[in-house]
Amino acid sequence: MAPIHFLNVGKQYGDGTRAVSDFSLEVSDGEFMVLVGPSGCGKTTALRMIAGLESVTEGEIRIGSRRVNDLAPRDRDVAMVFQNYALYPQMTAFQNIAFGLKIRHVPRSRIGEQVRSISETLGLVELLKRRPGQLSGGQRQRVAMARAMVRDPEVFLMDEPLSNLDANLRVTLRAEISRIHRDLGTTTVFVTHDQIEAMTMGTRIAVMHDGRLQQVGSPQDVYDHPVNLFVGRFVGSPSMNVVEGTIERSTGSLHLRLGDSCVVLPDEVVAARPRLAAHEHRSVAIGIRPECLLAGSAGEPAAGRLDGTVEFVEALGFEHLVHIRIGCRRVGGGTGSTDNGNRDHESTSIVVARLASGVSVQPGERFSVRFAPEKLHFFDLETGDAIRA
Repeated sequence: MAPIHFLNVGKQYGDGTRAVSDFSLEVSDGEFMVLVGPSGCGKTTALRMIAGLESVTEGEIRIGSRRVNDLAPRDRDVAMVFQNYALYPQMTAFQNIAFGLKIRHVPRSRIGEQVRSISETLGLVELLKRRPGQLSGGQRQRVAMARAMVRDPEVFLMDEPLSNLDANLRVTLRAEISRIHRDLGTTTVFVTHDQIEAMTMGTRIAVMHDGRLQQVGSPQDVYDHPVNLFVGRFVGSPSMNVVEGTIERSTGSLHLRLGDSCVVLPDEVVAARPRLAAHEHRSVAIGIRPECLLAGSAGEPAAGRLDGTVEFVEALGFEHLVHIRIGCRRVGGGTGSTDNGNRDHESTSIVVARLASGVSVQPGERFSVRFAPEKLHFFDLETGDAIRA
C-alpha cells in the first residue's frame, strides 16, 4: 500500500489537445478515491498516467516515496481493472488470474494458493475452469478484478469497471468492491462518470471538468457544499435546480426575490455567506436540490413559495419526480459548463421536486412548492463560483 501524489500534473498530446491541466491531488495510503466527471473531462487520462500507460507532460506523480514519471508500467507495482475486462479469450479464468504471477516467476504451488484464495473472496471457485466466453459480464469483471488483486499491488486502479453491467449487477458489485477494499485496505483510485457510484463508494471524491480538478472532499461534503455551479449540477440525481434570483435589501435585511416570491434571508444564512451582501441589487444563481422543494399550497404566504404548472410526473413507486414550470428565469449552462454568465433569457424554467408518492398531481395542473432559505445554494452568475465567505 502507498499514497499517490499528483503535483501540478499536465498532459498535452502531440496535436495540441490538452487532456489534463495543473492537476494536484493527494490520495492517502489505503484510501478509496473516486475520480468523477463527464466523458472527456480527463479522469481516465489521469488514471492512465498513474499506471504509466500515458506519459506526463508537466509536473510529477509519486507513488509512495518514488517519482514514477519515467518508470515503466511493470515497475510501478500497480494493478489496473479495465472497463472492457481485457481477458485473454483462449485462457481459462484460472489462467487469466494467474497470468501476472506467472510472468513474475512466482512458484507454481504459490500461484495455485493465491489464485484459489482470491477466487474464494470473489466467489469464482466454481468458474476457474471456464473461458471468458462461457462467463457472464459480471463473472468476467470479477475475474478481471481477481487478476488485479491476486498480485497484492501497492495500488489498485479501476477504469469504469462497472459501466458494461446491468443495473442490478452494478449495485451488487459496488457493494462487493467496497467490501474488498475494507478487507484489503489497498490504496484504490476508481474512475467513473456515474455520480451514484462516486457517492456510494468513495472515501473521497475528486470532481473533474475540462481537464481540471474542481473539488475534492467526502461525498456528502461535496454534495452539501459545491464550490461552483458545475459541481452543484453534476453531483446529485436528479440534478440541482438552478434559477435566477435577485438579492434585495428592505427594512435592514437582505431578501431574495425568486419570481413572485420574496423571502427574508435569515441572519444565519447571511452570516455563513459574508460575500452575499456585495451582491445587493444584483442577480445571482440560486440552486435548489429537488428534495428541498416541498409540496405547498396556493393558500400559503407567497414568501418561500413557487407557483407553476406541472409539465411531467415521473412516478417511481416510492417517490414522484414532479417537473414544474415556474416564473423564474433559468440559468443556462448544463452539466458540461460552469456557466460563466451564459444565461437562457426565457422568463420561465422547469424545476424538479422530489415528492412522496402520496402526493397526487397530474400534468397540466397548477401546483405550488415551497422552500426554506437555509436549503438554498448561492452562486455568482458571472464566475459560477459559490458565494461564501
